[in-house]
Amino acid sequence: MKFVVQEHFSTHHHFDFRLEIDGVAKSWAVPKNLPGKKEKRLAIQVEDHTVDYMDFDGEIPEGMYGAGKVRIWDRGEYELVGRSDSEMEVNLSGQKLKGKYVLVKFPKAGKNAWLIMKK
Repeated sequence: MKFVVQEHFSTHHHFDFRLEIDGVAKSWAVPKNLPGKKEKRLAIQVEDHTVDYMDFDGEIPEGMYGAGKVRIWDRGEYELVGRSDSEMEVNLSGQKLKGKYVLVKFPKAGKNAWLIMKK
């Protein structure tokens, strides 16, 4: 299955982490890019996107949701190591990102809040 990290220059600069799962691109907005070892980053789950959107690199016009530049920062394949309602572990094989990452629900920060960590 494929993954992508898109750098998004919209109202707030952030990185969109997307995993192809169940025929859609499950998506999280990560304000400070994906973490390195021994770091935790907030990842806010946003609406699912189409898998085709994982190839988007361009400009979202003013007045549309997410207006601004979107650039593919990294892409590749991933292996789903484990998945539950509150945790997901993946092994990324991208051009920049490699290795295991874990997403864990973080309800203290909101219903769509997760933490992402590199193992």
